[in-house]
Amino acid sequence: MNGAESLVRTLSAGGVEVCFANPGTSEMQFVDALDRTRLIRCVLGLFEGVVTGAADGYARMAGKPAVTLLHLAPGLANASANLHNARKARTPMVNLVGDHALRHQAYDAPLTADVEGAALPFSDFVRVTRSAAEIGADGAETLAAAMSAPGKVATLIAPSDTGWDEGGVVAEPRRPQGPAPIEPAALDAAVAALGHGKETLILAGGSVLEQPELTSLLLGIAEKTGCTIAVPPANRRLERGAGRANFAKVPFAVDLAVEMLKGFRHAILIEARQPVAFFAYPGKPSVLLPDECARLTLADLHDDGPEAVRALADRVGAKPATPVDAPRPIRPQRVPIDYRSLEMAIAAALPEDVIVMDEGLTAGRGIYDATAGAPPMSWIAITGGSIGIGPPLATGAAIACPDRPVVALQADGSAMYTIQGLWTQARENLNVTTVIFANGTYELLKQELVRVGANPGRSALDMLEINRPALDFVSIAKGMGVPGRRVEDAATLCQAIRDAVKEPGPKLIEAIID
Repeated sequence: MNGAESLVRTLSAGGVEVCFANPGTSEMQFVDALDRTRLIRCVLGLFEGVVTGAADGYARMAGKPAVTLLHLAPGLANASANLHNARKARTPMVNLVGDHALRHQAYDAPLTADVEGAALPFSDFVRVTRSAAEIGADGAETLAAAMSAPGKVATLIAPSDTGWDEGGVVAEPRRPQGPAPIEPAALDAAVAALGHGKETLILAGGSVLEQPELTSLLLGIAEKTGCTIAVPPANRRLERGAGRANFAKVPFAVDLAVEMLKGFRHAILIEARQPVAFFAYPGKPSVLLPDECARLTLADLHDDGPEAVRALADRVGAKPATPVDAPRPIRPQRVPIDYRSLEMAIAAALPEDVIVMDEGLTAGRGIYDATAGAPPMSWIAITGGSIGIGPPLATGAAIACPDRPVVALQADGSAMYTIQGLWTQARENLNVTTVIFANGTYELLKQELVRVGANPGRSALDMLEINRPALDFVSIAKGMGVPGRRVEDAATLCQAIRDAVKEPGPKLIEAIID
């Protein structure tokens, strides 16, 4: 057995079922091993950012890591933006990155670069394997690191000869590190903080939001004590919708966030960090909680958030609460698509058990609140702020949950970063409906230009507009094997989404924002 086959068998034995790949010459022995063993499903992406974004979406919905297959330092560099998002989401992921054979590395070949150095800023764990005899054990260690709490990006760098040399050994799975228990003193302090009622905020994130029974328990704590529950602006996954607790998000905009948080004097953090501004702005704070608000970490990111919620509920005598559902969304009239009618159309169109991928950073900002009364859903979104996660994140989610429809809410500018994800959706016949918010501009950046105090002229605005020439997403989608249509009114948009999710295979809807 060569090293490549021993690694594939090791990863398969550890529970890995999917490989998202964009391989090159240095990875051909792993391509061959994947084919010969047929133990792991292989999914091709036409760009490395699609590969890592899809692995992120897959793990968020499957609850376990996929493996990516990437080509040397340049391939890893192409993949790194969505590795950043995955790391901020605490998504478990294994990256297998090929490198030049050990004996070839001294010759400074054209693709020679510091693969380990490229991996370190975007990985929680990096291992360089040195022989076919060691690659299986190194793979087992890498997989265990990825599966350790709260979920980590783990990268294994494999020189080509460690894969093609004979002497591979299949390694037994390693035990991942579980979440750390909460501290009794922190629990005591949290109970005391809840005694202040409406002056107390619980900010909950991470795995807590992925379990409806825990969000119901949080709701029960709020009803018992009078505190407020909120969630961070960006989350790995939220289970929400009708019949489930729907908590407010801390707003992205600094002024709105400060206004929301200004009345709190105690903040209990559960798998969350204190909220801070996305960027620094002239005359605005970086930390969004008031200075006089006492911060208490009941469960840090690597701690046992579910245990924290259950223990806190037990101490205050709270039981799971049944939420009062928001009104069912109303279908909009046949009016031009502005931000408000866009929210109504999407909220009214979502089917039960849908997975919503959210990368509508400006046009779609109000959709989260508008969908509180929509049927039960899973909500996954951009976490690290590195745009271009949408098409691949939706792709990975659809592979993890083939029996559930995926609706991708996608800004037009960020769609162009990883639009190749549509090709993978067509190749795999995935039930993904991508709704493009076509406003012809980087609207978010225009708002940011104002926030930093600029008075932009034509040259500045030209760098933020993408309407000369206008992007034709229907034609782009057709070129990648995905049928598309363009809609200009809200009622038609709503019906188009309803029709699309009922049919197998990917679809694209270009919604023209008025």
